[in-house]
Amino acid sequence: MGLAASTLAKPAIAQSTPPLKWRCASSFPKSLDALFGAAEIFAKAVAEATDNNFQIQVFASGELVPGLQALDAVGNGTVEMCHSASYYYVGKDPTFAFGTAVPFGLNARMQNAWMLFGGGAELMNAFYKRYNIYGIPCGNTGCQMGGWFREEIKDPADFNGLKFRIGGYAGRVLQKLGCVPQQIAGGDIYAALERGAIDAAEWVGPYDDEKLSLQRVAQFYHYPGWWEGGAVLHNFINLAKWNALTPTYQSIVRSASETANTWMLAKYDAGNPAALKRLVAAGAKLTPFPPGVMDACLKVALELYREVAAGNADFKKAWDSTLAFRNDQYLWWQVAEYTNDTFLIRNRTRS
Repeated sequence: MGLAASTLAKPAIAQSTPPLKWRCASSFPKSLDALFGAAEIFAKAVAEATDNNFQIQVFASGELVPGLQALDAVGNGTVEMCHSASYYYVGKDPTFAFGTAVPFGLNARMQNAWMLFGGGAELMNAFYKRYNIYGIPCGNTGCQMGGWFREEIKDPADFNGLKFRIGGYAGRVLQKLGCVPQQIAGGDIYAALERGAIDAAEWVGPYDDEKLSLQRVAQFYHYPGWWEGGAVLHNFINLAKWNALTPTYQSIVRSASETANTWMLAKYDAGNPAALKRLVAAGAKLTPFPPGVMDACLKVALELYREVAAGNADFKKAWDSTLAFRNDQYLWWQVAEYTNDTFLIRNRTRS
């Protein structure tokens, strides 16, 4: 009977994990080991869970397609999947921003909660379906920094005429204050700042910013990055390819994505403190955005949300869902999370 059971089991396992090879186009260079590394962690987890039957080869930005065209390559079937940021594609529709982060939106834990239990994943995938893709969260940077500036931002008027490398929906918000947003790939930011093509730039946070050496060409390091309280990365999969996967493979892809999602946030949380200390020691002037600047940015952000929502039903649905979820979350966070954190921050040097 034992022999018969093992004989029956083998074909069943083989059918659920057939040999399969995919290509994953990353939107990031290999030098950014947290961003690019999450895709590698994901692919490794898939291979290990399938005895190497399901192999996914990860390609850096530009190896198969340019980083900012990765989603298009998935939608048209050029590659099976990509690892990218949804808000890179707001030029198609501003609703894409909600898949990553929006100004004054959710923090990292809230993003995970919204995606898993607040209807976020279902809402976004109903939207992504129009582009022939299926999205699964696969990474989060946590709250980002406000960027590197040649001159300190002291007043909202200081954004007027400022050529600022900033991506996604946040650029449209800052345009209302006269800012001139620039879309520049990560590897080109240093050169653009050095030659004066831009006046300021934001990327991610200390761990990645240090790798780009931005402190050498702009000394004021502003915070917080209110436009990215918890930036989500996604695995975007061609919809037909996703639907063709066996239920076993779909489950493994989801689990491996969750593994990489946890890994990336933990890597940034572990690496940012030491990197920030090194940046400050190297001359970075750590500078908060003044309250007046934050208030002005919030005001114009809310104005833009209302304007876009008035003419875009998908955007309105995503914003209404995000806003309601965020506000309820903060009812809880201010009771326990922030009370605890604030006390410990005030007393962190006691021993």
